[in-house]
Amino acid sequence: MTTSNPPSPLLPARRRRHARLIAALTTLIGACAEAAGEVYGPIAAAPPDQEGVEVQTLSCNRVGMSAPLLLDLARSEDATRWPDAVVREVAASRRTYAARVALADAHDAAHRTASGPGRGPVPPPSAESGAWMELVSAGDEVAACWRDDPQQAAALVRELTAGGELVVDEVLDTAVDAMVVCGLLGLAEARTMATVDPSAAAELCLTATPYLTLAVTLASADLD
Repeated sequence: MTTSNPPSPLLPARRRRHARLIAALTTLIGACAEAAGEVYGPIAAAPPDQEGVEVQTLSCNRVGMSAPLLLDLARSEDATRWPDAVVREVAASRRTYAARVALADAHDAAHRTASGPGRGPVPPPSAESGAWMELVSAGDEVAACWRDDPQQAAALVRELTAGGELVVDEVLDTAVDAMVVCGLLGLAEARTMATVDPSAAAELCLTATPYLTLAVTLASADLD
């Protein structure tokens, strides 16, 4: 009698893996529109000859304050729901990080051999720092490209991951993070402006929504 290892469980599609985050982002997008509506609605309803219009900025404050906690909780819930995927992602991240560090060390060694000991007054970033910077740069580049041309962005992801120093999900997740940060920065500024200039706060809430929407798209994207 022979035995064999059980088949590995199927990994979830990205929209399932990040379902709680996607739902939280969608809720946040709606909250941004609601916050802007509390400012613009009273202005639209006021008589044309009314000079001062009282508006509400409570939602602008609330969305700016609650957004980071909402998204952190959603990420934690997704990780709890898909522990096998988390294990796989951590292992892949360690592997690609080591590959990027090794590649950076090799380039640095070649540079030292070619240029001699003099390397200028400002030392270059360490291989470890360079490895993280490469991942962040890849995520930023993909997010910026996806906004204009998703097909070209998908091709860019495949190009960036062809050498094995990055994997597809890692790049897409970093692109999600980049868009989330941009959206949260806008909401934080909206919260600051709420008591000073309600209209500006409303506009900042709306300005955050394209970043959050793109984060949803990237979190859902499956290149396969």
